[in-house]
Amino acid sequence: MTTTEHSGSGDISRSLELLWGTGERPSRGPKPGLTLERIVTAAIAVADAEGLAAVSMRRLSAELGTGTMSLYRYVPGKAELLDLMLDQVQSFDPDAHAVDLGWRETLEMVARGAWQLYERHPWLLQVDQARPLLGPNAMAGLEFALRGLDGLGLTDRERIHVIVTVDGFATGVARTHLNSVMAEKRTGVSDAEFWKAHAPVVEKAFAGGRFPMQAALGEDAFTGRGEDVFEFGLGSLLDGIGAFIAARARDTAEK
Repeated sequence: MTTTEHSGSGDISRSLELLWGTGERPSRGPKPGLTLERIVTAAIAVADAEGLAAVSMRRLSAELGTGTMSLYRYVPGKAELLDLMLDQVQSFDPDAHAVDLGWRETLEMVARGAWQLYERHPWLLQVDQARPLLGPNAMAGLEFALRGLDGLGLTDRERIHVIVTVDGFATGVARTHLNSVMAEKRTGVSDAEFWKAHAPVVEKAFAGGRFPMQAALGEDAFTGRGEDVFEFGLGSLLDGIGAFIAARARDTAEK
């Protein structure tokens, strides 16, 4: 699943105005009930069902039963619409995150939330968010993560590094997992058929003795699911972060 779009690629000021509700909005839509939220929700539904490439202003006008030009009264174009979609799918419920958790529980929620987000909206993996726009939901999520890492003796930069590392892990594993799922649908070739085609070449390579470690692997070595990799990796990653936090606490106590 390759990157095809970029966040913040349109009119950044206009996107931020729309995200935070600070810009001018149409006083009355050309179609009763047409709102910016309805447009964004419709765009997300199309992307979920058919992929991000299927989202266009013309397609959305058909979905909403209005003229294409009517949509431009609410959002300048697809680039700004994508910024709104990205923030909306990250919908953050303050009440559900009101309880202060320990650092590990917080980071588990961050990682599992990212994994579940990509499962619900696989098209997110097609978007390069190296420059994310800071909308209300994105900032609420970051606030929650920072609060969970407060009071541990970490510097501000270290807290951000921890959050980026955990999010990057979840994104990477989700990308591999979902690409594997999509490969069978895209090609019509099952995983079993794909790997079976390798058998003659691999058996010959093993017989030559160049790859003894691989030849010795058991039949179940590659049978783990994406979810298994995620759980193993998350636990190991959090153990490492825990060791770092503990070392920092020891250093502080010795000073």
